[in-house]
Amino acid sequence: MLDATIPGFCWEGFLPARCTHLSDSHCLIELIPDPDKPPRCQHCRQPCQQIHDTTVRRVRDRDLFEYKVWLDVPVRRLRCPRCSVAREQLDWLAPHSRITHRFQQHIEVLLTLLPIKHVALLSGLHWHTLKALDKARLARSVPEPDLDQVRFLVMDEFALFKGHRYATVVMDAERTQVLWVGEGRSREAIRPFFEWMGKHCQQIQAVAMDMNTAMDLEVKEHCPQAKVVYDLFHVVAKFGREVIDRVRVDQANQLRHDKPARKAVKRSRWLLLRNRSNLKQDQEAQLEALLEVNKPLMLVYIMKDQLKGLWYAKSERAARWRFTHWMRQAQASKLEPLIRFARLLKPYAEGVIASASYRLNTSVLEGVNNKIKVIKRMAYGYRDSDYFFLKIKAAFPGNPR
Repeated sequence: MLDATIPGFCWEGFLPARCTHLSDSHCLIELIPDPDKPPRCQHCRQPCQQIHDTTVRRVRDRDLFEYKVWLDVPVRRLRCPRCSVAREQLDWLAPHSRITHRFQQHIEVLLTLLPIKHVALLSGLHWHTLKALDKARLARSVPEPDLDQVRFLVMDEFALFKGHRYATVVMDAERTQVLWVGEGRSREAIRPFFEWMGKHCQQIQAVAMDMNTAMDLEVKEHCPQAKVVYDLFHVVAKFGREVIDRVRVDQANQLRHDKPARKAVKRSRWLLLRNRSNLKQDQEAQLEALLEVNKPLMLVYIMKDQLKGLWYAKSERAARWRFTHWMRQAQASKLEPLIRFARLLKPYAEGVIASASYRLNTSVLEGVNNKIKVIKRMAYGYRDSDYFFLKIKAAFPGNPR
């Protein structure tokens, strides 16, 4: 019999009897029941001496030095006087499992650090086995949100797959905990979240989002007392795409016969879109020179800064005045892209003005989206959406308030 005091040779209720080498990197340890420790019924946990039958189960244990360790475990069924025929209780091996608890814990630690493919190469376990272990671990570890404490929400979408397939993520703005992730971005796709919230929808005070009509309408239907707050980042980004870029292209087209000037305008995109505080000294000088000679670009650049100012008003009254003033300036600009953008922004006025009372934005979710991209990249994508969504929830369990 092997020395049972050797570290790594500890299996409660059993003793190692023989070790054989299956290959250069695999060894098999045969276990026998410990005569000093009677088996216990898995139901009542009481000792029982009567054995109904015995089945040898081959299981995997944690590696020992350079060897992958396999065990032959004689699992017994007992004739328990209280529970009839029942398997014996093994604290180190789950029923029907082919790996020990010790090895499972080791694998779960690796799964938090490495992609499944790499863990499969290290451990020799099948990809599907590792996925099942990781999914079960995530289901245990993801904390259940306390919906009684949720007052402010942040909603956004992210690309799930290529081909314009999206998913929606909802976060508790105060605790930065991901509450829900669902496939799609339509009203029908988002509605299950509010149905899951149930009566707690009545306590939601404000919801931050981009100018997504589907999200807006669902919030108004299920949380009628909540205010919708449109995110600064998304609105300004939309202004950059639809106004600044359009005006810049139009100005470049008008300078076909002045190639140096046309080249300067065509290459000015990031100068116009970036915040002035993020520009280097030479870039700021280029921006000043460009705006000085091109009045339309100067106008849309100033209007961009004033648009940002709508989100920093001290009160809703001040925000409403700023919004009205900005709309009048846009109408008087005689720049068609700017006028068109103002016309599209007008129906969303209340969501912009509400930002004066509720300082919410989706910047936290932008960070979430970046982390989601990293999770996808590590696994080269996910075929199981539920598993992917558990990964996202586990990455953002929230901060207690």
